[in-house]
Amino acid sequence: MLWFILRRCGSAVIVLFLSSVLIFLGVRALPGDPATVMAGQEASPAAIEAIRHEFGLDKPLPAQYLDYLGQTLTGNFGRSTQDQLPVADILLERLPVTLELSALAMLVAVIVGVGAGIVAAVRRGKVADYLATGFGLAGLSVPHFWLGLLGILLFAVTWRVLPASGYVPFTEDPVQNLQRMILPAVVLGTGFAAILMRQTRSAMLGALSADYVRTARSKGLPEVKVVGAHALRNSLTTVVTVLGLQLGALISGAVVTEQIFVIPGFGKLTVDAVLTRNYPVIQAVVLVTVVGYVLVNLLVDIAYAFLNPRIRLSGGGHD
Repeated sequence: MLWFILRRCGSAVIVLFLSSVLIFLGVRALPGDPATVMAGQEASPAAIEAIRHEFGLDKPLPAQYLDYLGQTLTGNFGRSTQDQLPVADILLERLPVTLELSALAMLVAVIVGVGAGIVAAVRRGKVADYLATGFGLAGLSVPHFWLGLLGILLFAVTWRVLPASGYVPFTEDPVQNLQRMILPAVVLGTGFAAILMRQTRSAMLGALSADYVRTARSKGLPEVKVVGAHALRNSLTTVVTVLGLQLGALISGAVVTEQIFVIPGFGKLTVDAVLTRNYPVIQAVVLVTVVGYVLVNLLVDIAYAFLNPRIRLSGGGHD
């Protein structure tokens, strides 16, 4: 098991290194001169050259990358070109907002998606199965932006039971925070729940037809115990895998959701940085997102090995 974890950690380090190279080159491949953007269109050539020297943009690319890598490893992401604030401070302010939204959306997805998948598998061919399957199809088909606008129209404008937009930190007012985060979390978690429902249903149907489930039933075990302790437990490997693989979709969905509900999180920060060509912020946001994605998938690999002993014995993963 230790060798399996070490191998996965080594793979994660390689992925992070290659990602840092791609992020560095990708940002510098964007159209326009960063020094000109920072100085303004009316700046003199001398002022533009001074900015280029200040940020090391006059150095060769390999030297720029080494500077970037060294600063990143120490947590120094530079300063925002818009307000000259440290990028690290901006990330620390915005990251908890997106983490809260993602956690609530994932909670909604797990409760709704896994629950609907279990019911659909147990009640296969019945009304509950058709309803859950229809929900899954609708969740995959409806775009986030349309569902968000519809939610605002119904719950904020027509019924006036939830705020339309904005964000209140949990430490300031927990009730207001949850009221403003419920609708975005449901919107973001709906598509995720649909994917979980379909995968859970498929895995549960396979488990319910397995020999060990028939054996458990022949021994007279209650149906609840057969489904929960035997079928569901052996279906969790699929659910855990989907949770990790869908993190990227959750992050990309947060960009749209945060824009619609005016939530000052990572997604809105990314869009604002791209529109203003705030290169240090773009670089830092993408890198932190990649690090989070790699770490979550590493944890999924380890959890998968615990749930499925054959994986750690063979040294493989779910790739």
